[in-house]
Amino acid sequence: MAKEQGRKLIAQNKKARHDYTILDTYECGLVLTGTEVKSLRQGRASLVDGFVQIDGHEAWLHQVHVPEYTQGTWTNHSARRKRKLLMHRAEIDKLESKAQETGHTIVPLALYFKDGRAKVEIALAKGKKEYDKRQTLREKQDTRETSRAIAAARRKQRG
Repeated sequence: MAKEQGRKLIAQNKKARHDYTILDTYECGLVLTGTEVKSLRQGRASLVDGFVQIDGHEAWLHQVHVPEYTQGTWTNHSARRKRKLLMHRAEIDKLESKAQETGHTIVPLALYFKDGRAKVEIALAKGKKEYDKRQTLREKQDTRETSRAIAAARRKQRG
């Protein structure tokens, strides 16, 4: 069987980019059981409530929902168990020191397979205030309207 190449996205946390200002991102491996990998290969997972906690110089991914494998037996995993992240010691220490600052947290952004191995992209993030969220939304709408106006003008020029 041919080895997998490239990146296959499983789940993305769009809400994290809305609720937080992303300061720094990291790519980590995951310690998974067999049924978790099979469930992920079916493209089923949710990162919405997920967060990363550093405990005893180890990074742990909490509240990420990987549903039970449908053909699994008694070896099936629990859906919301905590999973260990595989990172370099220096990265963990750096994240730990920055995450202890007020208002900072570590959130998962994406879950994917990279060359056949399950990876998670995590980010050091700072919570946005309500007015920051509105400002971001307003900027997005303005750019969308601008691009629509430009496209309409180009269509008018051609026609």
